[in-house]
Amino acid sequence: MVTPDNALLPAEPLSPAEREGVYRAILTRRDVRGQFRPDPVPDAVLSRVLIAAHHAPSVGFMQPWSFLLLRDAAVKRRVHDLFLTANAEAAAMFPAEQQALYRSLKLEGIMEAPINLCVTCDPDRAGPVVIGRTHIREMDEYSTVCAVQNLWLAARAEGLGVGWVSILDRDALRRTLGIPEPIVPVAYLCLGWVEGYHRQPELAAAGWRQRLPVEQVLHFDRWGGGEGAATLLDRVRDDAQAVAEGRFLDERL
Repeated sequence: MVTPDNALLPAEPLSPAEREGVYRAILTRRDVRGQFRPDPVPDAVLSRVLIAAHHAPSVGFMQPWSFLLLRDAAVKRRVHDLFLTANAEAAAMFPAEQQALYRSLKLEGIMEAPINLCVTCDPDRAGPVVIGRTHIREMDEYSTVCAVQNLWLAARAEGLGVGWVSILDRDALRRTLGIPEPIVPVAYLCLGWVEGYHRQPELAAAGWRQRLPVEQVLHFDRWGGGEGAATLLDRVRDDAQAVAEGRFLDERL
């Protein structure tokens, strides 16, 4: 039975301008560490990016995420102290020849960003048995990451920057923020207006790692399979080159 609540929306492409906006947000989104401005983010803008996050896909429609907003400098300082401890531990894990470069990288903007946001996952939100999570238990955390990506792209569309701080001890973060068990801190984000976006990811610019060739991550019909896919492989190589040269949005849409 079709009702106004479940009637199908038209399955039509977005307009060229709308489509370009989506791809522009994806291709120019960056993990921001050091370009934050102190200007406050208006509630209207913050509300829009949170709504975008809340409309992410989720396994069994369980919507396992919660958003803990942090503006208090003292609280952010405590989290920053956790980062400093974890970052010192992390530096020691890399080979000696990489440690100096690692220590030179700015990997967070906790104190600079006007807003910090901890995105959590509640594995019990929809009960013990969840449609779609019966065989892959981690689907609730994967769903929460979808909310993070929605927020990140909406923030880019608004001209905001987002930085994901993953060098944190989860248990220590949970204690610092008073997050109860069994809630899982999934993402700690720095959010705010920025001076600009780097043309390429900062780790690529610093020489840490480069973007992989697209053909290295694309398989057909089985792992390592590529027979009969030459036409598509040529196309994605050309598109990847257009992205690298800044031509994709002008020529490919």
